[in-house]
Amino acid sequence: MATSRSVARLVAYRRSPFMPIGSTANFSSSVSRAATPAGPPQPGFRLPPPTRWDQGSESSLDKASKYFLMAEIFRGMYVVLEQFFRPPYTIFYPFEKGPISPVSAAITIEAEEREDGSRRTTRYDIDMTKCIYCGYCQESCPVDAIVETSNAEYATETREELLYNKEKLLANGDRWEPEIAAAARADAPYR
Repeated sequence: MATSRSVARLVAYRRSPFMPIGSTANFSSSVSRAATPAGPPQPGFRLPPPTRWDQGSESSLDKASKYFLMAEIFRGMYVVLEQFFRPPYTIFYPFEKGPISPVSAAITIEAEEREDGSRRTTRYDIDMTKCIYCGYCQESCPVDAIVETSNAEYATETREELLYNKEKLLANGDRWEPEIAAAARADAPYR
């Protein structure tokens, strides 16, 4: 009688809520038999064994060229040697200076002579795509007609909008007049 009680206890222990019941295990998504959309695999199905490093589909000549001739290493060394004999792209900035684009390329000035012998400006165009904001034009203007402002927003839809002629420059100056005057007053003690 003692043996029948121990068997009953063992069966009751197996039916605890933490152990899956055999009938509910078939509906679980974690069962490996129902992992594919086509259903469980056929009985006796096995995956092919993984190929070992010495059983690849390459020929012996390909393996020899890969391991003994080291084609990839020589290809990399060729790239390194090709770059080695080219001039360097970098400069040592404080000691070497890069080329500066010509400042005169941004401004086009045409002038004609007046009857009294003085010159008069007929065309004054600034291409803001070529301007490097060096301030040379402002310093060289004898009558302070050229003024740089703090406006650095030149986002336009077309490139032609960044080409300023005399009329656009005068309209731009009228729009920024209060800020230009304030900047001139602040800069006056230093001139």
